Amino acid sequence: MLRRLGLAAATALTLSLPAFAEAVTDFRLANGLEVVVIEDHRAPVVTHMVWYRVGAADEPPGHSGIAHFLEHLMFKGTDELKPGEFSATVEAQGGDDNAFTSWDYTAYFQRVAADRLDLMMKMEADRMRDLQMSEDDVKTERQVVLEERSQRTDSDPDAIFGEQRRAAQYLNHPYGIPIIGWRHEIEQLDREDAFSFYRTYYAPNNAILVVAGDVTPDEVKRLAETHYGALEPTENLPPRLRPQEPPQLAERRLTFTDPRVAQPYVARSYLAPARESGAQEKAAALTILAELLGGSPTTSLLASALQFGEAPKAVWSQAYYDGSALDSGSFSVAVVPVPGVSLQAAEEAMDAVIADFLKTGPDPEDFARIKTQLRAHDIYSRDNVDGLARRYGAALTTGLTVEDVERWPEVLQAVTPEEVVATAREVFDRRRAVTGWLEQEEEESQ
Repeated sequence: MLRRLGLAAATALTLSLPAFAEAVTDFRLANGLEVVVIEDHRAPVVTHMVWYRVGAADEPPGHSGIAHFLEHLMFKGTDELKPGEFSATVEAQGGDDNAFTSWDYTAYFQRVAADRLDLMMKMEADRMRDLQMSEDDVKTERQVVLEERSQRTDSDPDAIFGEQRRAAQYLNHPYGIPIIGWRHEIEQLDREDAFSFYRTYYAPNNAILVVAGDVTPDEVKRLAETHYGALEPTENLPPRLRPQEPPQLAERRLTFTDPRVAQPYVARSYLAPARESGAQEKAAALTILAELLGGSPTTSLLASALQFGEAPKAVWSQAYYDGSALDSGSFSVAVVPVPGVSLQAAEEAMDAVIADFLKTGPDPEDFARIKTQLRAHDIYSRDNVDGLARRYGAALTTGLTVEDVERWPEVLQAVTPEEVVATAREVFDRRRAVTGWLEQEEEESQ
């Protein structure tokens, strides 16, 4: 969520602060490991991240969830560290660590004092190639993942609804498979599955090391060569060739009912362009479009028309663009109707707002305000070295370059109202949309 500022205050902010460009250095070791260094010497801390160019969309058929499952197993131990010792060591240094998996990447990070970077690199390099896991480790962690799915997905009708909508959106591309995996396939994952995936993809020539904070490029290069430089790359690393989505020619609709639903709503997602290296203009236009339509809970077009009009039809509305993907992005809109307003009426009202926008385009004052807010958000975000590390890691694992990341704020500011409307007309094609209704299941009369 963007930090909301008044137009005058935000304009004054962007005029008073010069354009900020973090000092970023990018180089590659002989074994293929890409290294990005983001310097910030304001505090003696450092974020150390290793990103692997592999995620849920790269899993072998029938093994959904293996990328996320391996993420769990990476904390079990190595030939030098006992199970649990990795995180315990980070904690003993006053730091914290964790990991996360997406469709396009898996990342591991530690936040520690800058003088502990050497130790972090030593441990992370150790588990890049020397992971150990017993049958008991696999059995235990598989049960943990199944319980995670039970708590976060199977017991939550909203999560199930989202999972089903995504499966309908992607009929052929693995983006339609949940990151955590389908339950019946998680239950079958074994030690050999995990090791096969690990040995193939967890290698220096399939990884990006991002170090942000109180460091210098020379220091990071010396440490990286010491700890990561000797690791053997994976020979014949498989190319990232996923099954692609055929052209969607008809709208897909679904209704999910569940007695646990507390608040019915309508949601629609469209296939949309992702950020493309060297050609980020459409992604920038969609970013601004999402802010105009539903970025603010009070001033966006959907909110103004549906929540604060003469006859409110919604208690909440949203528009969201996700362009951080290797293959395909998406643009989503959603409306939660007020009690007494049907989902059909809510959907029609949502469509009316979109149709009006396509006819009239953005209000010039709103357009200027959104650009100012995006600029202010960019300035504030650079105070967070963790966020900067994630920004570069996510970009580089989804086909973008350091230059693309650095140019993104300029691309956003260069977008015109005409480009936003043209891109909206291209994306808002119901033949490429999935529309879903989430409803409360009515109890049968006795």
